Amino acid sequence: MEVTNTSSIMWFFRDKGFDDPSIDKMLRKCKQLEKAQSDVASENWDYLSNIVGIQERKLPYIVSRCPKILTLRLDERLIPMVECLSSLGRNPREVASAITKFPPILSHSVEEKLCPLLAFFQALGVPETQLGKMILFNPRLISYSIDTKLTVIVSFLASLGLDQDGMIGKVLVKNPFLMGYSVDKRLRPTTEFLKSSVGLSEDGIKSVVMNFPQLLCRDVNKILKPNYDYLKECGFGDSQIATMVTGYPQILIKSVKNSLQPRIRFLVQVMGRGMDEVASYPEFFHHGLKKKVESRFKLVKKNNIDCSLREMLDCNTKKFHEKFGFSEVFNCNQNGMYMLLDKTEYAAMQSSCLSEVWVGKKPLVIPQIWRPLVKGHI
Repeated sequence: MEVTNTSSIMWFFRDKGFDDPSIDKMLRKCKQLEKAQSDVASENWDYLSNIVGIQERKLPYIVSRCPKILTLRLDERLIPMVECLSSLGRNPREVASAITKFPPILSHSVEEKLCPLLAFFQALGVPETQLGKMILFNPRLISYSIDTKLTVIVSFLASLGLDQDGMIGKVLVKNPFLMGYSVDKRLRPTTEFLKSSVGLSEDGIKSVVMNFPQLLCRDVNKILKPNYDYLKECGFGDSQIATMVTGYPQILIKSVKNSLQPRIRFLVQVMGRGMDEVASYPEFFHHGLKKKVESRFKLVKKNNIDCSLREMLDCNTKKFHEKFGFSEVFNCNQNGMYMLLDKTEYAAMQSSCLSEVWVGKKPLVIPQIWRPLVKGHI
């Protein structure tokens, strides 16, 4: 379509920084723009910027994705939708973020689309306080048909045994993006893989979906199967893998190279532990290798403490210290890092040329040479 210089809407777009190819693309995308008035477009633009709070630099992106926004009457469509979305959120910036994520949300009717959608989710057991979180986190939900899209997914989840006590609502709150996937192309193949290859029981499937519904959305061949094959290569048995996936579903989506391999290598080669212990405590793969696993292992090894992985890792730092009797004393090394000292090290530090200062109720060991630097700042 030829872009003329005499059209007021053309001048509006150029004034906002759009080039002719971008304008032409929007005209092909939205036929209503041909009859749009620049004063209406300007009013809508200013409303989104000044009232809704969308950053000026993001508006061209939003308008290019949904040019129809500039043709809608404020009182009839934009203002009702924005006010309704605002009532669902806790922070005004959430509405601006939702519109940026999915600009077409402004083109939908509150009465015809948003209200029925909210009622649909409430019927599934989604708490009223969570409705806004779902919609604003995944605003694309408003574009899905309740009859031909959402109901199909709900029926599939119910077939997995999630048809009691608002289970489906809880799943959707955890992962609203699940509603965007195809049952036949993604959700059912993933479920079949978990049943046939991984060996999960019906209760295992229910547990996985309830605790980590994101797993259903992952591609079998690209993600799940490579992780499953790696676990088999490591020597885990079928029943062990099923137990691990049930207990910690994320194990099937963790990076093999950056997460699983380094942890198993450290477990076997450094800690001298067997695979059986990981099979009974798959959450081992959740903990940070450097910050938690390695640091705690060094402490228990130095103090000749015999404990299981669960005992060592399944608690916060304070409880870990209390459980094994470590003092909460930190040594500031030459790189400016603070290291936890055990009781033996602390006693040695006290007898050396180091000084102790207190931060609240906790002693902090500072080399004497640094005392002038920290005096008055502790």
